Amino acid sequence: MQHVVITGGNRGIGLSLVKQYLAKGCKVTVLCRTMSAELADLDVTVHSGIDFSQPEQLQQVAQQFSNNSVDILINNAGIFSNETLNELDLSRIQAQFQVDALAPLVLSHAMLPALRKGSKIAMITSRMGSISDNGSGAYYGYRMAKAALNAASVSLSLDLASQQIYVGIYHPGFVKTQMVGFAGDISPDEAARRLVERIHELTASNSGQFFHSSGEALPW
Repeated sequence: MQHVVITGGNRGIGLSLVKQYLAKGCKVTVLCRTMSAELADLDVTVHSGIDFSQPEQLQQVAQQFSNNSVDILINNAGIFSNETLNELDLSRIQAQFQVDALAPLVLSHAMLPALRKGSKIAMITSRMGSISDNGSGAYYGYRMAKAALNAASVSLSLDLASQQIYVGIYHPGFVKTQMVGFAGDISPDEAARRLVERIHELTASNSGQFFHSSGEALPW
């Protein structure tokens, strides 16, 4: 039985990932800020009340996992806002850096003792972190944070290669979630299904590469 740890698994894509891994017979642990009614009804272990902007909380929760006990770590939790040049809210930009870029790195590092040979770390990022794909501007905090996450993920993939721990960097698609006001062109369930496939395909040969959940390679 594989043990899958998912951050932000209380709603949206994260909750859909929880359900799909449970359907596969996996043991699932969720790290989230708040519990949801749907999550409470599922047979999972939940660590709620986590503030992902606080590194010490992430380090403390990571210590609760036994050594070599986790097969897949999915860093899915994130926040999103739109800062334009006319409304450059630095506090929101800093908050997105803390949660969207630093938290996945801090948690992945803290969880290393719990990972084993062949384990996988999946970073749920965004193509909005792609520099060459930016054709519209704005979204300063989110774009910068996701670009930083992508850079950190590549370094992580190189540093963990000798331990045979693999790092996937995935854009889920434009997904109908609360984070984007339920705009989008695919459902959380479809995004999660694709992501599960991509994570299953993650090996040494594609660790550290940037993919759309559809399987398309994305530019940096």
